Amino acid sequence: MDPDEKGLDLEAAVRDRVVEPSADAFKRLVAVMAKLRTDCPWDREQTHQTLAQHLLEETYETLEAIDADDLDALREELGDLVLQVVFHSNIAYEEGAFTVSDVLDGLRAKLIHRHPHVFGDTEVSGPDDVKANWERIKRDEKGTGVLDGIPIALPALARAAKVYRRAVGVGFSFESVEDVIKDLEDEVAELRAEVVGETPDLERVSSEIGDVLFSSVCVAQRMGVEPETALRHMLERFTKRFVALESLASSDGRELESLSKQEWEEYWKRAKELQG
Repeated sequence: MDPDEKGLDLEAAVRDRVVEPSADAFKRLVAVMAKLRTDCPWDREQTHQTLAQHLLEETYETLEAIDADDLDALREELGDLVLQVVFHSNIAYEEGAFTVSDVLDGLRAKLIHRHPHVFGDTEVSGPDDVKANWERIKRDEKGTGVLDGIPIALPALARAAKVYRRAVGVGFSFESVEDVIKDLEDEVAELRAEVVGETPDLERVSSEIGDVLFSSVCVAQRMGVEPETALRHMLERFTKRFVALESLASSDGRELESLSKQEWEEYWKRAKELQG
């Protein structure tokens, strides 16, 4: 047995998680992808660069399935994500860079190394210790700083949350939730002070808006809420309510552009009552 597999009962894994049939299914998928790269003109001409947008789209579609709690859709979207892994790995194999086996073995080794409380003798008191160990081991592996390696291409809210989690993981944190809320209130006050002037400095306004958004992320993370998810859910609620408002106004023969401020408020209240 590989010394890194201490405590890993492969027979139990096969029995409890149906590993062997899964392995066969994965082999069949890899074989299909190899044939597509040989016989399909579209698949044959793809590169890492041309597939990048598809990877991003499939990720968002997976998130949508999760938000909808649609397990059938999630199964399909996870398959599409696996396809991207196999596709990129096949291209890399053709280029002599690495194989899909290299990808899987690398992931396996990483999971074992970064879970010393499972595969080694490290003691942890709970999930927070697990996350802290993961980040520390990751930094040791890569020889990087706390905030290095966070993808710039991440959506800004998701990136802000990751930055905050990394900082908190090494001790940068507020004393209490009240302190985080107070920081948000202070940032809002600073934004208000920049906006109320006769000729606001847009660069300073932009800076203060950034501070408010980041402070909001800090509040969300302190409460265990993912800001990207919270904003997606809010946008879904807003969209449904706005569509309901539009329908209500249309049924009254009103154009949205003709509504007064008071009418907007009345229709919005009715739409919220309809949508919950």
